[in-house]
Amino acid sequence: MLLPCALHSLLCALSCAWWLHGGAASRLKSPSLPIQPEREPLPFKGTSGCSFGGRFYSLEDKWHPDLGEPFGIMHCVQCHCEPQKSRRGKVSGKVNCKNIKQDCPALDCDNPVQLAGHCCKTCLQGGKKQIDSVLNSFEYSRRKSKEREEELHKSYNDRSYLSSEDVGPGESRTDFVAVLTRLKDSWLPSSSGVARARFTLTRSSLTFSITYQRMGHPTKIVFLDSDGTPAFEYRVPKGDSDMICGVWKNVAEPLLRQLQSEQMHISMSTSTGQRDEVEGRIIKHRALFAETFSSILTSEEENSAMGGIAMLTLSDTENNLHFILILQGLIQHRDRDPILVPIRVQLLCRQHILREIRANITSHDPDFAEVLTDLNSRELFWLSRGQLEIAVAAEGQDPRQISGFITGRKSCDTIQSVMSSSDALIPGKTGGVGSAIFNLHDNGTLQYQVQVTGLTSDVVSLTIELKPRRRNKRSILCDLTPEFSKATGQAIGSWSRLEARHMHMLLQNELFINVATAHSQEGELRGQIKALPYSGLEAPRHELPTPLAGHFVSPPVRTGASGHAWVSVDKYCHLHYEILVAGLSQTDDLTVNARLHGLAEIGELDDSTHMRLLTGFYGSKAQGVLKDISVELLKHLDQGTAFIQVSTKLNPRGEIRGQVHVPNNCEFGTRSEAEEEEEELEDFLSKDPEELKKDPHTCFFENQHYPHGSSWTPNYDKCFSCICQKRTVICDPVICPALTCSRTIKPEGKCCPICDERKELKDVKVPERVDEHPEGCYFEGDQKMHAPGTTWHPFVPPFGYIKCAVCSCKGSTGEVHCEKVTCPMLTCSNPVRRHPTDCCKVCPQEERTTAALEHSDMMQADSPRYCKFGKNYYHNSDSWHPWVPLFGEMKCINCWCDHGVTKCQRKQCPLLTCSNITRTEGSCCPECLDDKEEDDMVMKAPDKRQTWRHH
Repeated sequence: MLLPCALHSLLCALSCAWWLHGGAASRLKSPSLPIQPEREPLPFKGTSGCSFGGRFYSLEDKWHPDLGEPFGIMHCVQCHCEPQKSRRGKVSGKVNCKNIKQDCPALDCDNPVQLAGHCCKTCLQGGKKQIDSVLNSFEYSRRKSKEREEELHKSYNDRSYLSSEDVGPGESRTDFVAVLTRLKDSWLPSSSGVARARFTLTRSSLTFSITYQRMGHPTKIVFLDSDGTPAFEYRVPKGDSDMICGVWKNVAEPLLRQLQSEQMHISMSTSTGQRDEVEGRIIKHRALFAETFSSILTSEEENSAMGGIAMLTLSDTENNLHFILILQGLIQHRDRDPILVPIRVQLLCRQHILREIRANITSHDPDFAEVLTDLNSRELFWLSRGQLEIAVAAEGQDPRQISGFITGRKSCDTIQSVMSSSDALIPGKTGGVGSAIFNLHDNGTLQYQVQVTGLTSDVVSLTIELKPRRRNKRSILCDLTPEFSKATGQAIGSWSRLEARHMHMLLQNELFINVATAHSQEGELRGQIKALPYSGLEAPRHELPTPLAGHFVSPPVRTGASGHAWVSVDKYCHLHYEILVAGLSQTDDLTVNARLHGLAEIGELDDSTHMRLLTGFYGSKAQGVLKDISVELLKHLDQGTAFIQVSTKLNPRGEIRGQVHVPNNCEFGTRSEAEEEEEELEDFLSKDPEELKKDPHTCFFENQHYPHGSSWTPNYDKCFSCICQKRTVICDPVICPALTCSRTIKPEGKCCPICDERKELKDVKVPERVDEHPEGCYFEGDQKMHAPGTTWHPFVPPFGYIKCAVCSCKGSTGEVHCEKVTCPMLTCSNPVRRHPTDCCKVCPQEERTTAALEHSDMMQADSPRYCKFGKNYYHNSDSWHPWVPLFGEMKCINCWCDHGVTKCQRKQCPLLTCSNITRTEGSCCPECLDDKEEDDMVMKAPDKRQTWRHH
């Protein structure tokens, strides 16, 4: 059979063929490198992981390589997709395989048995019971986890009017929460800081919103796996806001499983002034779905390591306040057996006790839930103004208390609304659009920004309303008409009389905004006010978005759809966009793009025929980043002469459109990946040296700290290149390429000689040369300038110099061109590598003449083809036992060369009928244990427990 793909990957991952199969292809442009076919589709661009044997593995995945028939699964070889982090947190994967047989434990029994599918032998005594116990506990954990998951997804409060069409296929969301407090055993002097983190997991992206009290502005957030190892680090940007918004993209599958099983923690720390560090476990909680009010509970004591949060919500019809407390450190109990602890919960306003509840909670499960019934009008007013305080105290010999003010729920989500004519109380198709964004403050004030355009007549009223109970019977809560400007089409102001019930309905997506015109007295445009989840994109959500309407399409389209878009250009000249739509036209033809609602495009106003596709999207929103943007389009964005358009099947030339103005400084176009990496490295190196010292992977060399992954030229010898690999400095001498010229010289300050062409070209008339690049070529690997026309072996961290490739500097353009070395075909049976660093093997000295004759004969006659297996060549009909890295020679498998095709087959073993089967070392087939014991008694074989290794 042919060489299996997985075996090919294993050979490549553990040999110098790393270079030949794309390990450095991303850095060195080599058109001659082959592209290997994949048996499975590759993941989306930007997904971190490893490709091995035609399969894609997520970061931190571990597996035993399956080499296919006849090799099978290599149970004694374990491969690991190790994350490799760049200077600023970009993560990629690297396959590392090792032999785990040497890690097998020593056994005390006389006759250990090799179980199928296992690398290490095991003792039969008690083995089955132990395995059954593990399986039972695993099944119990899986069943309990499933029960909790089902309980989590039960509707806590079914108030939302969000349609299922708002979520694309496969975009289920899971919410988590964490309470962060100071660690009890922390040696750091700290304040009594408490933080509350809310998370939303969508596919493999985890967004987070964090608020904190009684601590300085955090600088770093770290996610910790079940072993306490940092899995992701987020550097908090400087600012005055007490809300931290971030996203962890492409979370590896093993970490997703830990997250779902509540095994992950999050820590947050400051580095200025007094060092504060808080930490907490990330958990699921069903109350997150219904939460509309919240409170962070802190202690007045210094270094208390106490804290908590309160999640609150109002009943649908009655003025009952439901709340759940999650407490940390309030209950001091170190015994294993749980005890009941009395607590007191008080509702206060200006230090006056309004309500009080006394109850008992268990020391091992300090969470507490209760209902405060029939809040009066004063209590509801104080609730809406953020003046109610909730205090929790543990009573007994050691009374302790934490407390906090209750405010509207805080998050990084954006409260917004898209108003369309199709959502009006009397639906229509006017081609107009309305947009609104809101900001709710702690004191109950609601700031708003509203814009409308493309209407059929003048605006007569702009109102915030409830869902009507009967047709044409509107319930108006707030009239924004006095703030509306006919000249600008905008209304900007604040609503300061928001009641607690209105705040609750706002945060539960139960309010609407209505635009009535002279021709449509009940409303020409209407939209639901709802939260847009934070996405992590650099979109200016605090500003009014770009309106999208059929009115702006050329020619105008009379449609009931509308939308708006936030667009920005980052420092790398990449375009970030978030588009929301409402009322798009849909066809009944489900055979084409069954639920694909539309296509989002971007183009230039002067040229509507050439447009860039942003994305096709499901539901009501589209978002993403566009990197490869032309200079012309960036210029149009800067001048405000670009547009964003949404097309549908019924309106393929555009159903809604909006003109986009994004000022930018991208006159030279988008930045390349190399420029981004270079700037990231500069940013990393320019940070405080004290921060470098704290990094456990930093290298210290020649009285200087270097970050992990960096490379430099040492002071002691300019003809060396050094790299930092997790506190280890590796320095390699420069390897000079072989020259074919008759005369060489070594320029001053250079490490390698070059051809001296002056003498050879002295009497030859040289044609006019193209002007060379004045500085030469800069190569990212060794971070050095190379003179025009020179050649060198590339330096690729962390592998050092690669002799299997040669790079050259094109003097005319300053570009580096690299290509792999082509090794000559050898006809000798035992080729050798003269030096360990040589790329190509050669025939031994004594075989050269014969080899040359054989090669000459091969050129003249149609002789049988040779086979290549691994690094060796074999003649036709040759047979051998294959050698697999980390495992050694596979003596139970025979391979042979059949006219240029390698075929392999495992030794056939007889079928055994006994019940006790074992496999001895050095034997290819299993044997009956009873027969083996008799043979051992006769032969008096030595102790079989001696160790053995593969070399």
